[in-house]
Amino acid sequence: MSDNEMTKLDKMIESALTGQDREILKETRELGFFELGLSQFGGRLGWVTWVLMIVQSVMFIAAVWCGYHFYTAADVLSAVKWGLTAAVLALMATQLKLSLTPQMQADRVLRELKRVELLIASRGA
Repeated sequence: MSDNEMTKLDKMIESALTGQDREILKETRELGFFELGLSQFGGRLGWVTWVLMIVQSVMFIAAVWCGYHFYTAADVLSAVKWGLTAAVLALMATQLKLSLTPQMQADRVLRELKRVELLIASRGA
């Protein structure tokens, strides 16, 4: 469905709703990627996101530090040690950040489900 059709549908839904339902609809509007990502820091499980992002940031900084030592290493063995550590830390930091993606998708689905429930409720009333 194109953006233009979605806008028309949204306008039709909004015109069919009562005052209280319009407030609920505003809460269930579709969020952009960055808004959805930032919304993960609030709510009941927001603390988990904070912990993940702090740990991920520490791992990334450590990976950069190890990467610096990798490039400045004088012998091969220490270069391998620093390089392997940097690569593992960078991969772990990336994996931690990507672990939030399923929760973001679940939030998108729940928001859309609320919109559908609201549409069904307005048709039944």
